[in-house]
Amino acid sequence: MEIYIVLTDTGTLFTRFIKLFTKKPLNHASISFTKELDSTFSFGRKRPNNPFVGGFVKEDMAGRLFKYADCAIYKCSVSKLQYEHMRHFVRQIEHNQYCYKYNFIGLFGVLFNKSIDVENAFFCSQFVSTVLNSGAIQINSKPSSLVKPSDFMESKNLQLVYEGKLSEFLEQQGETTNRRYPIGMEDYICIPS
Repeated sequence: MEIYIVLTDTGTLFTRFIKLFTKKPLNHASISFTKELDSTFSFGRKRPNNPFVGGFVKEDMAGRLFKYADCAIYKCSVSKLQYEHMRHFVRQIEHNQYCYKYNFIGLFGVLFNKSIDVENAFFCSQFVSTVLNSGAIQINSKPSSLVKPSDFMESKNLQLVYEGKLSEFLEQQGETTNRRYPIGMEDYICIPS
């Protein structure tokens, strides 16, 4: 089984502000349980127009926020048990999502290399790292509260699958899905667009 780590740059004002400090091209991390990225989760903005209202989100990778996003997508091979542990961890947070908030204070900790854990709060890369840890996968020796999106790029546990425009990757996945049927069969099968 495989899980996917999606690193993005949406080009928003908040992302550009973070880039001033990180000096890295991709500053948002998400985790997906499908190659099509239709089951992608993170901690980020709850409302597309407001970066300061954040928390647990199931991300619409084909939505407006990611429409022009640059990305790098990594995969990690996992056992069925690891996959189930990670999915269970995310489902628990999803079920209780209103108890969770975005860890803005933790971001400042990362800037000063000081681990700041806030109960029931994550920033994006902290969340992804914690999910991976729930499946016994470590990105590096840092605590999750100090993991940055760029750390995923350097991890030996992850393999780069794609780098470029997110919309192009999603189009490729749609083409792959459509190719599963014999030529001419798409006339008889409803394929969502």
